[in-house]
Amino acid sequence: MADDDRSPEDEFQELIRQLFGGGAGGIDPEQLSRLAGMNIDPAMMQTVMAHLQGAFAGGPEGGISWELAQRQALHIANQDGLGVTASQQTDLDQAFALATLWLSEATTISDLPAPPKTLTRGGWVEATLPVWQQLAEPVATSIADALTSALSDQAPEDMQGLVQGAGRLMRTVGGSLFASQLGQVVGSLSKEVVSGGDVGIPLMPDGEAAILPQNFADFGRDLEVPEDQLALYVATRELAHARLFRHARWLRLHVISQVTEFARGVHVDTDALEELASRFDPAAPEELRSALESGALLPARSEAQNAALARLENLLATIEGWVDIVTADATSRLPSADRIAEAVRRRRAVGGPAERALGSLVGLELRPRRMREAAAMWRAVTDAVGPTGRDALWDYPDLMPGAADIDDPSALVARLEARARGEEPAPDEFDDALAKLLAGDEPGADAAEDAGEGDSPEDGAPDDHRPV
Repeated sequence: MADDDRSPEDEFQELIRQLFGGGAGGIDPEQLSRLAGMNIDPAMMQTVMAHLQGAFAGGPEGGISWELAQRQALHIANQDGLGVTASQQTDLDQAFALATLWLSEATTISDLPAPPKTLTRGGWVEATLPVWQQLAEPVATSIADALTSALSDQAPEDMQGLVQGAGRLMRTVGGSLFASQLGQVVGSLSKEVVSGGDVGIPLMPDGEAAILPQNFADFGRDLEVPEDQLALYVATRELAHARLFRHARWLRLHVISQVTEFARGVHVDTDALEELASRFDPAAPEELRSALESGALLPARSEAQNAALARLENLLATIEGWVDIVTADATSRLPSADRIAEAVRRRRAVGGPAERALGSLVGLELRPRRMREAAAMWRAVTDAVGPTGRDALWDYPDLMPGAADIDDPSALVARLEARARGEEPAPDEFDDALAKLLAGDEPGADAAEDAGEGDSPEDGAPDDHRPV
């Protein structure tokens, strides 16, 4: 039968036989590219082929081609071929220098050890991709596992022998599909972000701040504000974000662990995947690509995921609210500061197309929905105890305000004001519970005493000498 007369099912079965029969070196890259449904250049296709051959040669179990994600992201980010001009470099260096001085007047958190950078879109991809990989890996593993199971279940009976024992290869193919989609999203995101902290999570290496001049120019095009004022505001905000994460060393791990905690709870909708696999047409693979991009393979969030998402949103809002207030105080000299600040807040609340695509891909939207409420809390704290008392709340994790403080900052303000006066703050529910615990009044204490397991003169202090 001529190649042109083969049905899509025949073509798919032939590809599977080539894969599982040990002939990865003979697979036509164009055929695999059609199966993946992605517009990948030949260099990227060679990466996929090498990864498949590595799987046959006994490579790492379940390896995911993050190199493919990087190639895909850089391919998109570097399409315009533009770098940073000398004029852009000079203007942003001056903005960073003045922003550093202004910021030092608004916060007690110290300056960065390294000078801020101006990055191309490709430079941003290379700097941030390790964090994207860390955040996306739990979801990529889940999709690869589910794809392995679904395609095995849908394989014809006469091919089950070939499919069995090929789990590593199928995980590699599924993981590579996801990695390529992640690369497309990150590459597209590189055309939207203005600075290193623009997404709200610590993507840049510790202690580094950066602005992307290409995207900065696009951001300011429709704002109708002087470019030098916009540069000063964006530089100040970026430095505030980077300073905070460098000062509170625990904060970076705290944010990333909450994101990965959410991502580990993401599981693929196996029914949707099996239904997709049952009608999968290798001649028209766009449906699989569309399912990955739209999030159709991710089921509705569980209660545990909703709780994890609420904790993450509160954490991001607390961070962004502090950055917002410190930036506002530092840029109070700028006539257009309020207008720029409102544009930044709206932009963060809405997100761009690539950010929305990221949400569909991993089921997570990194938007601080409560940033205005958190900013109001930080403003109340600043008015009450000043920048020094406010910034001290970032010294230790247990000092950081929580969701209840965002809802009603009055109790937090009262405690901070009492401490500033040298007074003991009024006890709260935690203090009362701790006092009862130390006094031996925990629930069940009476029952334990009735069973002969309570305090005795030999076991500890008499009742009238218990600490209070």
